[in-house]
Amino acid sequence: MNRIDLAPLYRSSVGFDRFGSLLDAAFQTEKSSAGYPPYNIEVVEEDNYAITLAVAGFKQAELDIQVENGVLTISGKKETADTTSTFLHQGIANRSFERKFNLADHIEITEAKLQDGLLTISLVKEVPEAMKPRSINIESNEPQTITHEHQAA
Repeated sequence: MNRIDLAPLYRSSVGFDRFGSLLDAAFQTEKSSAGYPPYNIEVVEEDNYAITLAVAGFKQAELDIQVENGVLTISGKKETADTTSTFLHQGIANRSFERKFNLADHIEITEAKLQDGLLTISLVKEVPEAMKPRSINIESNEPQTITHEHQAA
């Protein structure tokens, strides 16, 4: 398993404690997933994203989308069809799947659409006002010097 030393990051940052475990989970997921179903992650515009999965053959009732603790889980449970067909070649994937995506803080899902065999999940980054950059006033105990300009008459 790949390990990354994050000690330099921890020396100069605050609040990135779960970053290491997030990287480890990403490496594990990459090894365990077989690439099914294929997907795209797209930046639609600033702070707007879309994840599109190719789920051809799945009905809406067979798909499930869950978000828990910053992890988006998309799963498809294919019902096994009792068929007596004999295939000479069966190249169409007809199996269940589960894909997980780690979401950054303040990422919210706005909608999910299933169209033409593609499941598209729209996401937006909504940073609360309290988290946005703001200017901090610096107070001082030193008396302030007030200058007056006199106009000559």
